[in-house]
Amino acid sequence: MTSTSIIALDGDATPLIDPSALIAPGTRIIGDVRIGADASIWYNCVLRGDVNFISVGARTNIQDGTVVHCDSPFGGDPGYPTLIGDDCLIGHMAMIHGCTLEDHAFVGLGAIVLNGTRIESDGMLAAGAMLTSGKVIRSGELWAGRPAKFMRHLTPDEIAHNRGGVEHYVDNARRHIAALKAR
Repeated sequence: MTSTSIIALDGDATPLIDPSALIAPGTRIIGDVRIGADASIWYNCVLRGDVNFISVGARTNIQDGTVVHCDSPFGGDPGYPTLIGDDCLIGHMAMIHGCTLEDHAFVGLGAIVLNGTRIESDGMLAAGAMLTSGKVIRSGELWAGRPAKFMRHLTPDEIAHNRGGVEHYVDNARRHIAALKAR
């Protein structure tokens, strides 16, 4: 199995990873990246905080093959860090770039989230969707398509289901941590 790489840049851009987090084999974490308690960064993800910073909150999961980057300051533009709150679900093979995901945000499989966007708490971007720069998914909204557009409001049951997924991933990450330590 491919090993994990955790790389500091320029002496002060060192990843800070809570010891309870799962950093699965094959993952690359580079530069100014902060990962919270019980977060899970699954197999073959790349989190590259080389031109700005990335923050991943507690219990958030970033699923296999996802790329997380940030936007650099350039020509007077301050750039965009990538801010991912607590209890977020990010599906396999997503692209997350210079955006803000508030607590309990949901990003579907293969979705793309671009610079300067925001997904509010309990907002959801559907699988395969692309949220273009400057767009905001409000709390409880579902957006889909390329480019993503508002589709409808999520039901209370859908919001509860998404929130329930967080605990599933925390438990599953603990299983993987135990298996990796046993090797």
